[in-house]
Formats: sequence, C-alpha cells, structure tokens
Amino acid sequence: MKFPFIIFFDYFCLRYMELSILIPVYNYSCFAMVEALQKQAAQANIRYEIIVADDGSTDKLIVGENKKISDLPNCTYIIREKNVGRASIRNFLAKTSQYEWLLFLDCDLEVPDEFFIERYIKYYDEQVVDGGLSIVGDADALKGNIRYLYEFMSAPNHSVDKRSLNPYKSFRTTNFMIRCEVAIAHPFDERFRYYGYEDVLFGKQLKKSNVKIRHIDNPMNLTDYECNEVFISKTEEAMRTLAQFREELRGYSKIITMADTFAHTPMATVIKVWHWMFGKLERKNLTGRRPWAKLFNIYRLGYFLTITK
Repeated sequence: MKFPFIIFFDYFCLRYMELSILIPVYNYSCFAMVEALQKQAAQANIRYEIIVADDGSTDKLIVGENKKISDLPNCTYIIREKNVGRASIRNFLAKTSQYEWLLFLDCDLEVPDEFFIERYIKYYDEQVVDGGLSIVGDADALKGNIRYLYEFMSAPNHSVDKRSLNPYKSFRTTNFMIRCEVAIAHPFDERFRYYGYEDVLFGKQLKKSNVKIRHIDNPMNLTDYECNEVFISKTEEAMRTLAQFREELRGYSKIITMADTFAHTPMATVIKVWHWMFGKLERKNLTGRRPWAKLFNIYRLGYFLTITK
C-alpha cells in the first residue's frame, strides 16, 4: 500500500510528464496509427508531441496520405529526401524531439487499446522500458505467410517473463520508451545502414553502460505481414548485416553462436554444401504458397555460413 505522499508524488509526475512519440516510416501509411496515439496522449493529460520522420519514401501516394499527420494536434510529419537508414533516422528523431521521454514505435503496428499510453507513463522513473510485441492475425488466413508463421512460432519466447530473464538480449526497437538524455548519450550505431540488428547492438551498448532496461507487458499489435518474397529478401539482408558486424554481435545472436559452435568442424562444411545444393529449393519453399516454418532457421544459418569466412 502506498503512503499518501507517494500517491501525490506519482500524480504530480504523471500530470507533468513530457512525452515525445517518435515514428520512423518508409513507404508505409501510418496516419490511422498516429491518429489513435494522438487521441490517447491528449486524454492522458500530459505534455506530448508526435513526430513522424519519413526516411526517403519513394511511394508518392503514401507520402501524400501521411502528410495529413501534420493536421493533427501536436503532430509533425517530416519528409527526408535521402534514405539514411534505420539507426540514423532514430538518432535524428531523438535530436529533433523536445521532451524528457521518448516513445519509439515502428510504423507498421496497430495500437492495441485505449490504455496503451497510460500503461507506459506509469514507468516515468525508469531509464528504458520495452513494451513488447503481440502477434495478431487469422491463423487459417495467414497459414501461407512465412513472416506470420515465424513470428507466431517465436511468440512464447517474447513474453514479458522470458524477456525479463535476458533484458538486454531481448531488447527490440519495435516498441520502447527511453529517457531523452539516455538516447542522446547512447545513440544508435549509424554504420547500420541496412536492415537488421541495430537494436541488438544497442541493447549490448546499454548493458555495457549499466543502463537498466525494464520489460513490461504493453505490446503493440503486429497485424500486417509482408509477402513471403519481401520477408525472405529482408532476412537475407539481415544476415549480411549480421556477417558485417559479427565480432561486435557475438554473444547476442543465436545464429552467430551456432556458427561458432560448428566452426572448424566438419558440420560447418556439411551445412555450407547443403545450402549450395538445396538453398534455392529452400528459398522456393519459403517464398511459395505453403512455406515450412521450421525450414526458415535452417535457411538462415546456411545463408549466413556461406557469406562468412
């Protein structure tokens, strides 16, 4: 039970909390998401702003739709002509913001309910708060979508209890809140220009600096799943990123751990030969109408081993 002065202190802090909601976007319409967040922030009775930074989108129709964001109260849509990458655009948003707390969200998510913002602002005394991700969708309708199958299969490992066991290794940039001073002092590594793993290194950097990450049960909903070809292409790009930063990400990637386990053993050669012989067939399955989810990790490992020394 809280003492009256603690209750008053909590009320005072929440009443005067300042929150910048920051959303990087690339070729994706996120007006509906921003509109829902704006209503919640206004109802929470806090100082807030919502900034959406377009990282060089090429789809003019989507850009036109997102321009409506600037018509919403306390909302700004910034168009960046040149694509600078996932790390740099987040650093830009952090520097552009004006408030004490920053809530970073991916643009392709759905706000779960009307209490999403309220659940976050209760943690004003933390440094970094990770809300998590919820996998939502019709299993029958999405049984041919490899992204959905993979995310659904991995979902039990992303519960708040599991994430809290390894708070730094479980960190994802999908949906998290961070103090502005922490974000400025620990920027994302801008060498990460392409898809994948900038959040993994960020988690490692926070641990090195003794910055606490608090995992809570406040997920955004993932409801939109890219087609199989796009997802597998992004996965291959992520493996190339992982290979590029292999030394720095060691201990924070299961793929690297497995690769190191097989290094200098006949198994590494077997996996490479298997991928050279059957990788195209595996990819054909994963990008087809009936992908086998368990094949996904096999393909990733084989792809990774063939592009690393």
